[in-house]
Amino acid sequence: MTTFRPRFWSSGDWNALFGFGTNVLVNLLVLTGLLRYALQMPDELVFGRILPAAGLMLALSTGYYAWLAWRLSARERRHDVCALPSGVGVAHMFIVTFVIMLPIQAATGDAVAAWEAGLAWVFIQSVILMLGGYIAPVIRRITPRAALLGTLAGVSVTFISMRPALEIFMQPGIGLICLFVILLGWLGKVRWPWGLPAGLVAVAIGAAIAWTSTLLGFELGGLTLAGVADSFRNFGFNLPLPAIGHTFSGFQFLGVLLVTAIPFGIYDLVEAMDNVESAQAAGDRYPTQRVVFADGAVSMIGCLAGNPFINAVYIGHPGWKSMGGGIGYSAVTGIAVLLLAWFGLLPLLLALVPVVAILPILLYIGMQIGAQAFQESPARHAPAIVLAMVPHFAAWARNLVDGALSVAGADAQALDAAELAAAGVLYEGLEALGGGAILSGLLLGAMATLIIERRFRGAAAFAAAGSALSYFGFMHGEAVGWAVSPAIAASYAALALMLVALRPVDGRARTPREPAKETTHGSPA
Repeated sequence: MTTFRPRFWSSGDWNALFGFGTNVLVNLLVLTGLLRYALQMPDELVFGRILPAAGLMLALSTGYYAWLAWRLSARERRHDVCALPSGVGVAHMFIVTFVIMLPIQAATGDAVAAWEAGLAWVFIQSVILMLGGYIAPVIRRITPRAALLGTLAGVSVTFISMRPALEIFMQPGIGLICLFVILLGWLGKVRWPWGLPAGLVAVAIGAAIAWTSTLLGFELGGLTLAGVADSFRNFGFNLPLPAIGHTFSGFQFLGVLLVTAIPFGIYDLVEAMDNVESAQAAGDRYPTQRVVFADGAVSMIGCLAGNPFINAVYIGHPGWKSMGGGIGYSAVTGIAVLLLAWFGLLPLLLALVPVVAILPILLYIGMQIGAQAFQESPARHAPAIVLAMVPHFAAWARNLVDGALSVAGADAQALDAAELAAAGVLYEGLEALGGGAILSGLLLGAMATLIIERRFRGAAAFAAAGSALSYFGFMHGEAVGWAVSPAIAASYAALALMLVALRPVDGRARTPREPAKETTHGSPA
């Protein structure tokens, strides 16, 4: 019998490495920009602690999935096995930045406290993932897909898409052009010269416009030679250091963290399962429980080393496989990212590329996540998806109101609610609806979906859950406590009783449930 040995590298791995490596690098640049510009974190924290830990997590993740692919290749004696793609969870990157770390930094004025809260958030999600291999099938069975995708769509439209969209139109000379380069490539399927990825082309064009304007003297993209020289300050060798104490210090914000960490942890379970199923459809059967556990384990290692961003298996395995990608592209990408992060080379890349050239990629990601909820759910569930999105609009609007009042030296809590309402600002409604928006969007979307399907008993169960969660402040509240939103809790309880009373007609004229479709996790290549 001929001895079979898996092939670590093949010619197709070059194509996959270029595309996937660009994808991961862009996400890492975005992550760095969020830390430096959105959160205003000091460079010693960003480049000395967070990025080295993120590089370690990504190297462990891509290396592990390359090893799984090696084992699969050896077991099935074939060379066409493709490793699962993985990286920083893109949606989570924005959630932990804008929903967790930014509000805590604004409240405390302490960047370290915000960082610690992010670490604790990832720790909680990691535990959910590691345990989730056992409960994911149950969660997937009882929660409508429209609810899961609808509440994520609400986050994507508000907290992911709006700020990049506004900044693009503040610098249209770069931002708008780069946006349509991406739309032409990723939506219009325009093929760029030499097969270059649209994201790379957009960033290159944005950098070219920015540097041309700098040489002409008006610095359209804010890039300067002095900035390039200054970027070398962070060049050096930084190993990740233990951050166990910082991680557990973040648990002082536990009430705020649980509101988003639990639903996002649940969502991760479903997405990871979908992406493993996608790989199986392409011919590569990976063990779901092992993949989900690995996501949680490497995320926990990362957070205990100082990285406040979670790891995720990306959608896209069939695409990399169609390019000829195999085992090596995954492992080599992880090694390259590790070197960039540990040697502090990312500041140089940021000094060479204007942030506004990257923002269209973020807007596109938000567009895709939002559109996905409608594309991957039955058309009749569209109203439920919209309802699941509504709490996020309230949370986003409240953040804008609070920010504007803060600049004016005022506080909404100190102002008269009637006067605000007379001016068209229903602040009390924004506060009640927007508190714990991810959970409330999930439950409202689930109830509406089940009502559409005339599954009143299931809708009653979600209403009862909403009553308990509202009472203790997990949703429709700003922090976990006792009797946080008693009126809303009582309303949900009354609704549960009303739905139970409809039980005799439960299931009449019920529309058959449609099979689940694949979901997207991560950004496009």
